[in-house]
Amino acid sequence: MKTLQLPLLALLAALAAPLPLAAQDTTEAPAEGETVVADPPSEDGLSMGVEVGGGDPQAGDTYVAARFEAWEQRCVKTETGADPCQLYQLLKDADGNSVAEFSVFSLPEGTQGPAVAGANFIAPLETLLTEGMRLSVDGSKTRAYPFTVCTGVGCVARIGFTAEEIGMFKKGAKATMAIVPFVAPDQQVTLDVSLKGFTAGFDAVTAANKAADEAAKAAAAEAPANP
Repeated sequence: MKTLQLPLLALLAALAAPLPLAAQDTTEAPAEGETVVADPPSEDGLSMGVEVGGGDPQAGDTYVAARFEAWEQRCVKTETGADPCQLYQLLKDADGNSVAEFSVFSLPEGTQGPAVAGANFIAPLETLLTEGMRLSVDGSKTRAYPFTVCTGVGCVARIGFTAEEIGMFKKGAKATMAIVPFVAPDQQVTLDVSLKGFTAGFDAVTAANKAADEAAKAAAAEAPANP
């Protein structure tokens, strides 16, 4: 199988529209912790705009809690005040075109099974699903992962990582992901994932998720029993 050379990356990105909202956005991202809320249109369908950065995230809103070099710590606001998070990176080709999304999150302490962390890889539509996604870190042995489902925003591979594999991410410099386009099944799209900031980012996500789990358990214990 040949390694895909540009400009087929751009072709795949074009065929994949629409990508997830974060991948489609070409404007400057909100500042850390900032949220942008869309205003309801008036009767004539015209937007009057809203002030940016003036409000705090509300329950259910996703916001950027911190940035760790190549990664963003994205969290979901909860009513407990302890918000679950994931480590996120938007993957782009050499021309700066958004192609895929990759997010990593810690699993609760005591989770049964070899995985200590999970991840979602969102590939464009028109990806050849039977080939799955292939991943290696700093040239290590490649592992293949199947796609689970496709929606309007893309095709998702749900991944489990062992403690050893997370350790490779923390020590590594670059991961490489590869997918095969449906329109060119004899070729391969490769995407680089920078691991700069991964250690600090994953540790922050792990701490946030541990606090969120504890807050959720406390809230459940305090809730009145159903009659």
